[in-house]
Amino acid sequence: MYSRNRATVLLTLLGTMSASFMCAQKNDELKINQIQVIGTHNSYHAGFAPSAQKLWEERNPKGFSGLDYRHLPLDQQFDAGVRQIELDVFADIEGGLYAHPAGEALIAAAHLPPDPDFDPDGVMTKPGFKVIHMQDVDYRSTCQPFVSCLEVVRRWSHAHPKHIPIFILVETKEGKSDNPAQPTVPESFTASVFDALDAEIRSVFPPAELITPDDVRGQYETLNAAVLAGNWPKLNKGRGKVIFLLDQRKAGPIYLAGHPSLRGRVLFTNAEPGQPDAAFIERNDGPAGEITELVRKGYLVRTRTDADTREARTNSTTRRDDMIASGAQLLSTDYPSNEPARWPGHFVVKLPNDAIAQCSAANTSKACNISEK
Repeated sequence: MYSRNRATVLLTLLGTMSASFMCAQKNDELKINQIQVIGTHNSYHAGFAPSAQKLWEERNPKGFSGLDYRHLPLDQQFDAGVRQIELDVFADIEGGLYAHPAGEALIAAAHLPPDPDFDPDGVMTKPGFKVIHMQDVDYRSTCQPFVSCLEVVRRWSHAHPKHIPIFILVETKEGKSDNPAQPTVPESFTASVFDALDAEIRSVFPPAELITPDDVRGQYETLNAAVLAGNWPKLNKGRGKVIFLLDQRKAGPIYLAGHPSLRGRVLFTNAEPGQPDAAFIERNDGPAGEITELVRKGYLVRTRTDADTREARTNSTTRRDDMIASGAQLLSTDYPSNEPARWPGHFVVKLPNDAIAQCSAANTSKACNISEK
């Protein structure tokens, strides 16, 4: 009796394992634009030190309320299931441009105690792209400079070689601010500066660890034609790799110069649907119906489930739920599963069953959770 029961249990277990293996195999046949993941907004954002918080909260309480969030280091976000991050990048070709934020002088002028040194290792004095939210005002990051942030991603990726693709949204910051508290004028992103940005990315990630526009375009004349034909790589080809996306639509024409349809480039531009370079599209505010149509056509779409702490303060879940239901592949939040909001209700954004990824409802015919084992 014992042996027969034990055999039955073993057969059941083997059957379950076999079914799970077959499900994993089937899910790996999905294209990488058929999955849905949680991302974080301003993923590097370390928040404000005490005196800076007091200063800006008094000077501009409404503006400060929208900045009143912070994130854990990137690798801890990945451990919790985040698979899309956002890095705001400032050009600093010679180094030192952002080494002495005006906010530090304003803190001293207000007779507030100095905050801990935001750059104890002198990284900001050296050449290279920097990761900052707002020059002079909101400048503390969990990783610095840009290359170091990418190295955090790569180390985590190597430690988890079966992870689904990590999407890295890069927002290029430039232009003079109208805010007198921000006198530093960022460098412009010219074609040569974008060449340097691509070079920094390639200095960390070799070709075998990247999915680039050339990989998606294949033999098609344009990237848009390839996307409409469903030429995204399969998930099993994308595991262990990263994909870079360019946030600012206005930067697209400069990044495209000399690279029609993004030939030879690293990042996917945030393009208008139907343009030759169109593969990735932002619809941060929806509407959900438009997002669904774009996803069905083959585009990769990033949206935001919350913004400026508004939904978090009231635990309003309508926008979150609508964006998940839209099928947008990249769902950006300030409150992933391991960083719920501190206000009543503890607003949080996660997939059903705490899945790391699931099938997009807009372009797949089934519900599924996607494993990284």
